[in-house]
Amino acid sequence: MTQRLYYANPELCEFDAVVAEVVPPASAEERMQVTLDQSAFYPTSGGQVHDTGWLTTGTDQRARVTEVAETEEGKIVHYLEAHAKLALGAAVHGSVDRERRRDHMQQHSGQHVLSAAFVELYQVPTVSFHMGDDYCSIDLATDSIRPDQVVGAEKRANEVVLENRPVTIRFVSRAEAETLGLRKLPPAERDRLRLIEIANFDRSACGGTHVNATGQIGSILLRKTEKVRQGVRVEFVCGERAVRTARRDYAALAEAAGLFSAQLWDVPAQVRKSLDEARSLRRQKDEALQHLAETMAAEALHRQTQSGGLTVVVKAFSDRDISFAKLFAQKVAHAGVPAIALVASTLEPPGLVFAQSEGGGADMGTLLKRVLSPVGGRGGGSRDFAQGGVPAGHDVEHLLRQAASTIGA
Repeated sequence: MTQRLYYANPELCEFDAVVAEVVPPASAEERMQVTLDQSAFYPTSGGQVHDTGWLTTGTDQRARVTEVAETEEGKIVHYLEAHAKLALGAAVHGSVDRERRRDHMQQHSGQHVLSAAFVELYQVPTVSFHMGDDYCSIDLATDSIRPDQVVGAEKRANEVVLENRPVTIRFVSRAEAETLGLRKLPPAERDRLRLIEIANFDRSACGGTHVNATGQIGSILLRKTEKVRQGVRVEFVCGERAVRTARRDYAALAEAAGLFSAQLWDVPAQVRKSLDEARSLRRQKDEALQHLAETMAAEALHRQTQSGGLTVVVKAFSDRDISFAKLFAQKVAHAGVPAIALVASTLEPPGLVFAQSEGGGADMGTLLKRVLSPVGGRGGGSRDFAQGGVPAGHDVEHLLRQAASTIGA
C-alpha cells in the first residue's frame, strides 16, 4: 500500500520515492502505470480530481504523470504519458503541479466552508461534492433554495474566509469521531478517520488536500442553482478561479453594455426590451406570412381550372423555404373548395409537400412515397397531408411534375 504523503502535508509538492510496481501498456493506445512506495500525488476521490506532475530519475529521465487513481486495495496508481518508461525499483523524484494543487486546495476547502455555512444558517446538509475544471458544485438535500439564502450563505462563507481561521488535520478512531459532532460521518469502512477542522466552524472526515487557514481560500463566489434529482445543485468557484470567473463575467457584461450603449446595470433591462421587440417582430412576421400564403393560395385557386369539381394546384418555390411551402399547401387545402396542393421548395434543404381538402379521394402519403422512394427520399404523412425531403442532386421540379401527372393535373 502506498504511503500517502499528502495526508499529513497537503502543501508537499516535491518528494522522493521508489517504483514499487510497473504495469506496462498492453497496446500503443494505453499508458504505463506505476505504483510508488510513497507519493504526494492525490488520486481522484471524494469529489476532488487528481494531481498531475512529473516523475524524474537520477539520469534525468522525465515522465509526465497525467492521471492518478486509487485501487480497491489502496494502491495509488500513477498513469504516465505515452512512451514513458520507468523500471521497477528505480529511485524517482516526484514533482506535483503546484498551481493545480493550490487550486484544488482552494476549491475543496471552500466547499467545506460553504457546506458548513448552509448548515449553520439554514440547516441544509450537503449530500455530494463535485470538482470540475471550470467550476465546482455541491448538491444540497432540499427541495428549493431562495435567492436570499444563496446570498446569505455566500456572505457567511466569505466572513469565515476573511477571519483566516486555522484549518487543521488530525486522525481519530471511528468511535471517537462519533462523539465529535462531525458535519457528516462517512460510511463505516475504516476504523481510523482523517478529520479536517476549521476552527470553531466545521469538522468533517475527508481525505482531500486543504489549505492551512481559511484566508488562503481567497474568496468564494456562488454562480447558480438548479434543481436536480437529489435536491438543489449550487455551482461555485473559489480563490483564483473566482477572480478569473468574475473578470470573465465582467468582460462579457461590459461588452454587452457597449453593444446596447448602456451602463452595466442597465443590461438586463435592455435584454428584456430586445427580447420583447424580437417576439413582437416574430409575431408580425408570422402574421404577414400567413396573410401572404392565404393570398397566394386564393390567387392560385382562382387561376387554376377545375376538373371534375376538383382543383389541383402545382407550385414550386425557388425563393421560399419548405416551411412556407407547407403553409401555402395548407391554405390551398383549407380554402373551402375541393382541392389538392402539390408544392415544392427548391431551397436547401429541398422538399415536397402534398395536401388535399378533408375527405378528398386521393392519398397524399401514398403519393409522396411513390415519388420519393425511387430517389431515396424520406418522408411520410396521412391521407390528407404528407411532407418529405429530396436528396441532393435530384430535380425537385421533375418529381413535382411526376406527382402531378399521377393526379392527372
